[in-house]
Amino acid sequence: MDFFDWLTKRKKPISQMSRTELRRQELLLEKDRNQLLKKITKIAGDKQTLFERGAKEASPEVRRVLAQEFELKTTEQLMLGRQLNIRSKEMMTVSRLRMLRENADRARGAGSKLGLISEKDMLRLGRLIENDSIRTEAYQERLDEVLSIGAEVDQGSTGLSEAGQAVLSIWEKMDAGTLKDSSEAFEEADRRVREHSAPAEG
Repeated sequence: MDFFDWLTKRKKPISQMSRTELRRQELLLEKDRNQLLKKITKIAGDKQTLFERGAKEASPEVRRVLAQEFELKTTEQLMLGRQLNIRSKEMMTVSRLRMLRENADRARGAGSKLGLISEKDMLRLGRLIENDSIRTEAYQERLDEVLSIGAEVDQGSTGLSEAGQAVLSIWEKMDAGTLKDSSEAFEEADRRVREHSAPAEG
């Protein structure tokens, strides 16, 4: 059963799940996503090895075989990348709903409706998740729009917050060679993420 069917056909809709049930599903999706990441990383390494081997190979016949293998691994990498895109959106959805449920539980005494989501909204999210042309970052914006949470959600919990952008920026500096010491880069990334997260802790 894919995630769209899970959203709409299971006996207990995701919109009615408790925080514990949502957290359990979130962990399962995280495990699946991490496995996909591991596979994609391995394929990337294999492709690098194939490319370097082909560059040194003198035989045209062997080079053709290596080129075919490189192409096949690239195709596999793209297919896994599509699956990773879907898993990332699924995990983001469940994570958002869990946060909404936590807020709803805290606000229930005040009569707030925060955390409630309709079946129509879930069907809409399911279509967005299955649409491979919608990348994770774009889906995040659509998800926030559907759930109507926007600024109410802690920025440290979003798909790619300012803290995440800071880490990407540091990696880009390392790629460009302007930041060469990996230990120094890690310390800067850790410091900047902590700085961005600090306000949310209070």
